[in-house]
Amino acid sequence: MAPNGSEADDLRAGRRKAARYVVPVTVVGVAAATIGLVPALAASGDPDLPKITAQQLIEKIAKSDVEQLSGTVKISTDLGLPNLGGLASGLASGAMGGGDGSSADPASKLSELASGTHTLRVAADGEDRQKVSLIESAAEYSLIHNGKDVWGYDSKSNEVFHGTAADSGKKHRDEVPATPKDFADEALKSVDDTTSVKVDGTAQVAGRDAYRLVIEPKHASGTTVGAISIAVDAKTGLPLKFTLTPASGGAAVVDAGFTRIDFAGPAASTFDFTPPKGAKVTEEKDAGTDGGRSAERKAGPGRQFHERDAREKGLEKKGPEIIGKGWNSIAVLDTGTKGGIPSSSGKGELGGFLDSLGDQVSGTFGKGTVFSTRLVNALITDNGKVYVGAVTKDTLVKAANAGK
Repeated sequence: MAPNGSEADDLRAGRRKAARYVVPVTVVGVAAATIGLVPALAASGDPDLPKITAQQLIEKIAKSDVEQLSGTVKISTDLGLPNLGGLASGLASGAMGGGDGSSADPASKLSELASGTHTLRVAADGEDRQKVSLIESAAEYSLIHNGKDVWGYDSKSNEVFHGTAADSGKKHRDEVPATPKDFADEALKSVDDTTSVKVDGTAQVAGRDAYRLVIEPKHASGTTVGAISIAVDAKTGLPLKFTLTPASGGAAVVDAGFTRIDFAGPAASTFDFTPPKGAKVTEEKDAGTDGGRSAERKAGPGRQFHERDAREKGLEKKGPEIIGKGWNSIAVLDTGTKGGIPSSSGKGELGGFLDSLGDQVSGTFGKGTVFSTRLVNALITDNGKVYVGAVTKDTLVKAANAGK
């Protein structure tokens, strides 16, 4: 199932886009931005449906024209990250391009989906009106796209974030997958001649009959991905549930699925929003008043890491190089800064803390530090190169040793 030219370009573009998030201070931020792959939520029944091939089911997903829906989605994420409390959330926010100083900033708030279990209420009415609400124990956060406006509202802090659809609406929807379809779209970009795709029975999800599409690497050696399972609505072709299990086994890395869904058009008032009285409102354009640093944060850590230094030195920024094939692809970026991650030897408490999060490695490439999750690993070498991918630590070290 090798992709055609256009699909291959989309695949490479998707990997380049993912790679821009993965030049971290630690891999905690990487994880928040690379959730793209999930064990199924509990499903009942095995409905008797007409036979369908994997190719036909993929085409059914591609042709799905669902524009109106409302429902509830449950997402559980287990990347195996250390418990860092508020620091983990802050680093994840940085990786998502957040940091405007508002608790209502979508990039900052939705980065919470990178760990734990969360319940979302979602609604859509065409391309110009969508709403996602993150339900918390004593508060609610909503991201609303209505025409040209994008609003984020945090009821806990009574803060509002406002941007325009051209600037932030599509960007935040792209950067923060929230529904099974978001995850499925990313997973299907990985379908090529290194991939096995099959229909593996049926299921019932949120009261809907569904086919189960299973995507697996043909050759598991080197990759951290075990299998992806997508439950596809038999009638509409809409992905209802998405599951990624790691090659290492155990609990799924991400579990995202509808627990309730309705294909009737939501009421127009669903997408109305007026800032509550007394709320602090932050305009997205206000972020550009700090000497360009916020703009760099919005661009993600791939630019944030050393873009300002590069500009000051007159150096042209180069994007990451993609090496390897299929599931063993690795993004390589030369930061231009020697010394890698500060080590614990004579470089203070920060260096010691970062050392505790990673594993020290060495090879013909020199020395470096590997930061790991159950899905994504990143090697940062002392000569300033970064290797990132959904591959094992040994695979990263071999790539660095090859001098690529």
